[in-house]
Amino acid sequence: MKILVTGAAGFIGFHTTLKLIANGHEVVGLDNINAYYDVGLKFGRLQELGVGKEQVEKFDALVESEKYKGRFKFVRMNLEDGDALSKLFNSQNFDVVCHLAAQAGVRYSLENPEAYIDSNVVGFLNLLECCRHHKIKHLVYASSSSVYGLNTKVPFKTTDNVDHPISLYAATKKSNELMAHTYSHLFGFPTTGLRFFTVYGPWGRPDMALFLFTDAMIKGKPIKVFNNGNMARDFTYVDDVVEGVVRIIEKSTLERLANKELYKLYNIGNNKSVKLLDFITAIETSLGLTAKKEMLPMQPGDVAITWANVDDLIRDYDYSPNTPLKKGVDSFIGWYKRYYKIPN
Repeated sequence: MKILVTGAAGFIGFHTTLKLIANGHEVVGLDNINAYYDVGLKFGRLQELGVGKEQVEKFDALVESEKYKGRFKFVRMNLEDGDALSKLFNSQNFDVVCHLAAQAGVRYSLENPEAYIDSNVVGFLNLLECCRHHKIKHLVYASSSSVYGLNTKVPFKTTDNVDHPISLYAATKKSNELMAHTYSHLFGFPTTGLRFFTVYGPWGRPDMALFLFTDAMIKGKPIKVFNNGNMARDFTYVDDVVEGVVRIIEKSTLERLANKELYKLYNIGNNKSVKLLDFITAIETSLGLTAKKEMLPMQPGDVAITWANVDDLIRDYDYSPNTPLKKGVDSFIGWYKRYYKIPN
């Protein structure tokens, strides 16, 4: 299939693009390469995909990959630019859209709320309009475990009430689910929302716990442990998330059209909750270092626990993420040391 992957220079988008290319699909990657975190890391991911930094300085121009000729092209574009997006759809004849671009981060949404409305709401609307007018066979898009908000019953199920988000980021992701449902109902194309749970792994985001903790510990700095360590997360290895995304793209697109099952939601998580202090211990073990911990109160917008019920994913795709935490943490730290040229 010919697949548009938005957020292709991002953490999950990069890994998803590699997997889709390996599976024989033709991929067009889109990203605006914003400065929310180190753009050098984003350009590094693009370099792995065969696209050089100097090639993507210009917006809205398609660039052919040197490494994956005929299989991967990249365009630097803002999803908020509806005209540019429409021209891209007019020229490319996509079968499927895999939408992984978003303004990420719970805490940053308290500082810069406009960025979340522009990217996550306006950008998503533009994408839905393009899918509608260009007869896209399937839109698969990233939602988030943050939509569960203050839910206390665990594990979280997709049938749970999610009407009480506690960050603007979460509210925009819930909005995406509602918007997708509306477009599926009105215009008859399948949409699948994927609620990701704390994704980690090589090429991960510098604003997330594993990267922050590893970086601080290697530099001998204290790590910030919120809620005095009384947190738990369903840490999910990036390859497991990508496997779920790609299975849903490959196995369900035509089937969903045939069965007229237009709107679906799935959790993609490791189906277990790990205490934050146990997560830190795994990093300490892998690095052979002891963390200096700065115990802090809970941050606004944070939740105490996340835990995914993935029964639907097992039932429909015979799949459940299962990478052990130690293996995933070791993999990230191995990448981190190679990327930043830190001796073992």
